[in-house]
Amino acid sequence: MNIGIVCYPTYGGSGVVATELGVALADRGHEVHFFSSARPFRLHGFRKNVFYHEVPVVHYALFEHTPYTLTISSTLHEAQQIYGLDVIHAHYAIPHAAAAYMAKQMGGGKPPVVTTLHGTDITLVGSHPAYAPVVKFTIDQSDRVTAVSQFLADATRERIGVTKPIRVIPNFVNGELYKRQGCTMKREHFAPCDVPIIAHVSNFRPVKRIPDLIAAFIKLRRRISCKLLLVGDGPERARAEMDAHRGGVLDDVMFLGNQADVHEILGVVDIYCLPSETESFGLSALEAMACEVPVVASRVGGLPEVVTDGKCGYLTEVGNTEELSQRLWELCSDRDLRRQMGKAARARALELFPIEKIVGQYEAVYEELL
Repeated sequence: MNIGIVCYPTYGGSGVVATELGVALADRGHEVHFFSSARPFRLHGFRKNVFYHEVPVVHYALFEHTPYTLTISSTLHEAQQIYGLDVIHAHYAIPHAAAAYMAKQMGGGKPPVVTTLHGTDITLVGSHPAYAPVVKFTIDQSDRVTAVSQFLADATRERIGVTKPIRVIPNFVNGELYKRQGCTMKREHFAPCDVPIIAHVSNFRPVKRIPDLIAAFIKLRRRISCKLLLVGDGPERARAEMDAHRGGVLDDVMFLGNQADVHEILGVVDIYCLPSETESFGLSALEAMACEVPVVASRVGGLPEVVTDGKCGYLTEVGNTEELSQRLWELCSDRDLRRQMGKAARARALELFPIEKIVGQYEAVYEELL
């Protein structure tokens, strides 16, 4: 098949899933065309069957905001004329579902459009009254709609009133890439072998509740020696650095910024923490689980579909830093418990969310439309 994938290039989960899906499809022999305003950050180097189309961002004095949706639509339409795309797969409803719909109309009803909903495109932005009508329309006009969790599928129907059937196809992980690393020297870059390492990976938006993590770590550090690795960057980073400084734990918190090879970090840490306000799936938690890392996360959204409370880690109430700190302490203070939960976490990740299984489900969706 000849597949067009429209996505954001940034460090959010939708861009990661779209990129890794496209690469996996290319490895299976499909021709994959990526459309984005910049090269997706996990699309490294040249790959067979993979082509990247940069969507132009046109600036004009009259426009207060660049009409990006129009340039995506035009780029998709031109690619369809030249390369004969069999399907357009729009990741993240705003604005990609609308752009794909317009490209399909310009093409006389071809190619068919698959829209995958990832989370904040529905729960935060898409349900805003200014966007909801067009989001509902373009989702309902898609030929197939998928969501990354049952929570998100239900939220889409309840908040926006979408009537199109929504198929749940969860996110996935490559168990050959995300696995426990045996390199103690790499681990010792962060902490001695007997000091537990907690990790968090995100885009540092307010919804990730980084201040809660810092507050819980300050309490935890009073009880036990441990380290915290914060991977990523975004609007909450400066506050997090100041909170760590004021809390007297800055020497035990490492801000690593954006990292391309997250698997190398997750493969040597001991605990993963995701205290978000909401998560429609929690891809970073799944990637940690595949690395045999138990997860402490919020009991919200799609996270309970990923993390089994008490088996693969713990689920806590949003904003309860006492509970969060206690659960982290239980894992920091008990190596055997960490190993037990970590092995259960990897087993669950590879049973329910392996890349081979999930990519096959997307292929089946495309084939229905041919």
